[in-house]
Amino acid sequence: MKYLITESQLDRAIFMYLNHQDFIQIKIGLLVYFVNSEDDEYAQIKNGNFGCVISPELIKNISSLFSLDESDSKSAIGRWVGNTLQMKVTNTTKATLMSQSWLKIPSNKDILIHSLLGIPLN
Repeated sequence: MKYLITESQLDRAIFMYLNHQDFIQIKIGLLVYFVNSEDDEYAQIKNGNFGCVISPELIKNISSLFSLDESDSKSAIGRWVGNTLQMKVTNTTKATLMSQSWLKIPSNKDILIHSLLGIPLN
């Protein structure tokens, strides 16, 4: 049986799902990392002034669970991030194999080096 639901109803269901993931937010400067545990080396989501980078696994989970294509899943996750952080998220990107390092959580050493050199963390 098929049901028609509005985008706001779908968003509400996706937001509930993401809220129940119990992500931990790690804030470093202007960046916010959403991780499953404080020991994680890579985040599921990274948000900053450049936009929102999302792990391929999370996009795949949302896509399969809610029967959405990748683009709609990225947009929904971006709306959830914006709602969670109370800010507008304008760009959502899937981390690829080449850009997987974008989701790496910087170590204290990385943060210190960047701050000493005056280089912002991306």
